[in-house]
This record gives sequence, C-alpha cells and structure tokens, in this order.
Amino acid sequence: MTFAEQVAGALVMGPMTKGSNLPYRRLCVELGARVTVSEMAVARRLRQKRRPEFALIRRAPEERCFGVQLAGNKPDEMAWAAGLVEERGADFVDLNLGCPIDRFTRIGLGAALGRQPNRVRRLVEAMKRGVSRVPVTVKIRLGWDDGDRNYLDVVRAAVDGGADGIAVHGRTRDARYRSKADWEAIAEVAAAVSVPVLGNGDLLFGHEAGPAIARSGCAAVMTARGALIRPWIFREHLEGYRPVEPEERLAVYRRYVALALEHWGDHERGRSQVRMFLVWHLGFWCRDAPRRPDGSWPGMQERESRDLSSLPPLESLLAREDEAAHAWLADRLLAGAAVDPAEAPPAEGTRPPEDRLAAVEG
Repeated sequence: MTFAEQVAGALVMGPMTKGSNLPYRRLCVELGARVTVSEMAVARRLRQKRRPEFALIRRAPEERCFGVQLAGNKPDEMAWAAGLVEERGADFVDLNLGCPIDRFTRIGLGAALGRQPNRVRRLVEAMKRGVSRVPVTVKIRLGWDDGDRNYLDVVRAAVDGGADGIAVHGRTRDARYRSKADWEAIAEVAAAVSVPVLGNGDLLFGHEAGPAIARSGCAAVMTARGALIRPWIFREHLEGYRPVEPEERLAVYRRYVALALEHWGDHERGRSQVRMFLVWHLGFWCRDAPRRPDGSWPGMQERESRDLSSLPPLESLLAREDEAAHAWLADRLLAGAAVDPAEAPPAEGTRPPEDRLAAVEG
C-alpha cells in the first residue's frame, strides 16, 4: 500500500515525545485513530541497543497503520534504523526535522537539520536504501525562525531524495507553540510537491479536519496537542461533535490507567511510572472545554476562560489546572476509587507551566 493510500483523508495522531506513548496510542485507537506515529526514537541509541529506545518503536497489535519516527544525522545510522523498524512491523518510517528541543538541536538533530537541505536529501536517500517495502516520510517545521523560512527548499530536497510523503508543522522552530500555525504555508507545500502532504497545527476539534484538508490541498491532517487535550477528537472526526460529559471523561481516563498498567506493570515500579504519565496527561486533559453557548468554538492558542464556580462539581474538578488537583485525581484513578469532588483538596500551587509544550512535538 502506498503512503497516499495509507493516510488518505485521515486525522493522524502525530509523533509526540512522551505524549504518544504506547498506551496512549492504544487509547486513541479505541477512540477512532486510524493512523498513529511513535514517539521520536534516536537512531544512534537504537544501534547502541538501549532498551528504553527499543520500547519507543514497539507497535500495539490494534494499531492499523503505525509509523515510527526516527531522529539522526548520520546516513549510515539512519539507513540501519529504518531497516530495523521496518523489520519490527512499522508501516512507514519518518525522519524528524521538527523537534525544537534544545538538547537535540544543539547536537544537530530535529529542527536543526532543516537548516541543511542537502543533508536532508542524503539522509532520505540512505533511509530509502535501508528499507525494502515501507514508505519513508519527513516531518518538518517551516524553518528555523521567521528570517529563515526555507521550507520549500527542504521539502524539495526531501522529495529529490525519494521521500514518499511530507508532514508540515506550520510554525518555525523559534515559534515553538506561541503563534498560530500558518496554513497558507502548508498549502504552498502541498501545491509544490507531487507526494502526499500532511498539515499539522492547531486542530482541536474533529470537525476542523475536513475543512483543513480542503483548504490546504493536503492528503490528510495531523494533530498533536489536540489529541493530548481531547483524545476523543478522532471519534469526532468520524462521527461528529457531541459534548463529552464529566463521567464519560472519567471513564476515558480510567481506561488509560488500565492500558498504562498493562504496559508498565501493576507493581510498585510500574505504578510509579503510570502515575508520572497520568499527572502529565491531566495537565492537558484539564484544558478540554465544550462548544460555547453562542455556537463558537474554543481555539488552541488561547486557554478558554471558564468560571469554575458556575460548573457542576465534577466538571469543575476536571477543569482545574493546579497540580494539587492533578495529583489527587491521579491517585484516585490509580486506586480505582470513586472520584468525589467534595473530597478534593483546595487549589494550591500553579497550573503546569506553558513550556511543558516544548517537549511535545517529535
């Protein structure tokens, strides 16, 4: 199957460091995700046989179309790693040119590679040599900063190297997540190359996917933060919007706990790992807000202002952004206990810092 056939019309769950962990991907598949992508795996660490890195490329049996995203800047390492993930069951392999995290860009990985189109071409050529059946794709940002928006040079180099598809996050590396995604630039990429293009940026509700595909000329679209805030976005894409009531949200969160315990283990060490991820996820889930009474929709770039005192108790609890609420909720969910808002601690501390998003995109 070609990459175009794999992704046609899909709302793809994008690669996210920490965010697209295997149990969370399984949750999103249950909620309608058809195409999923792993967390970013570093080719050199795979070649060094580091067990934690191999865990990142593991596929869940129910994932219908699963891609693995690789980071690296050495052609031989990337060729080897691409062959490895193909052998282990990936449906496509993706080259990371989007990660904005300093510790990776400082060593020439992620978004730093986007400053070297010729090197991108050589890396894609090597990855194509490393695989025998699966497509090779590339995920980019628009450039390093507004003074160096070289996205057309990068995508043309990638396609010249043999890339079967391109995913475009509509921001520069310098912008991180601060500005709105530039969908005009994404459309420019879709018009400039002959391979399928996936547009990525600011999709928060399922009904936004179809119009974004139509406006941009993309083959499909991708969501990252949207899937973290609203994992049922994939179901919405297929079935349409309906409010998700607090009790249903709690059931989704409990399902994630069950999947996470199955993955990391129902023992002291595993539960500690699950709790860490659960508190982190609650810092995104709390941002879910329904359609406004006037019929308009909350946006990705501005947090919805809500008067928690006017909401029903459970809805108010789930919308709290303070760490005390997230820790308490995590402990109740892990214990399989009832969640009684009257027993929740008073708000204290602060909401998760905005820079938590810096580590999301793979």
